[in-house]
Amino acid sequence: MPDLLPAAEALAEKRCLVTLRNQPDILLLQPIDARDTLSQEIPLLAAQTTRSFLHVAFPVEAWNVDLSPWDAPPVFGKEAFGHGAADTLDWLRMRLMPEVRAKYAISPDAPVILGGYSLAGLFSLWSAAKVDNFAAVAAMSPSVWFPGWADYADAHPVLARAAYLSLGDREERSRNPVLATVGEAVRQQDARHERQGIRHILRWHPGNHFQGVEVRCAAGFAWCMAQLKRKGENV
Repeated sequence: MPDLLPAAEALAEKRCLVTLRNQPDILLLQPIDARDTLSQEIPLLAAQTTRSFLHVAFPVEAWNVDLSPWDAPPVFGKEAFGHGAADTLDWLRMRLMPEVRAKYAISPDAPVILGGYSLAGLFSLWSAAKVDNFAAVAAMSPSVWFPGWADYADAHPVLARAAYLSLGDREERSRNPVLATVGEAVRQQDARHERQGIRHILRWHPGNHFQGVEVRCAAGFAWCMAQLKRKGENV
């Protein structure tokens, strides 16, 4: 059987990458860099589940602005963080999701998983704490070192039923003092999920922040799908 690969589709005025397996009963949403192709992630994901799904990856042009929940000074390089996450989430909920459901005949009852890598992982956690549209959230190597995140997360639990976290086992060895806090920060985030009583996991992968990105993303979405029952299954 040939690999399942994404195809470019115009959705809500963006060039998205769409992967459709059979008649989907679950919707996966992922913010990606505009240069990403997901040529490894989607086949890896398909190999880890027999479930029918629709995966929609939408491009993010201004990564440090469009995925950032609030302004913050530069942590690496000279580029500061903006506060565009609210606009991105509004577009996702008001434009993209309705158009996707209509075009691909996705049931209103079909669960939605939001997931992403790095700052997109932080955006996914932040979004899942803002609105209840997402049944599960997958945050791979999330930027939970982000200034102000710990206080925000303590006061705003995620509203999803399941939460996946992962990190490379060398990421907390960064020479950057802010980035080096990511290990403790992701453990604290997982502890928050434990206190909430939701289904959760923190998985460690070999390597640094830039290794095995698509492998990690596929694993995160596959785990989340496994936590959400198909229609008619007993919970």
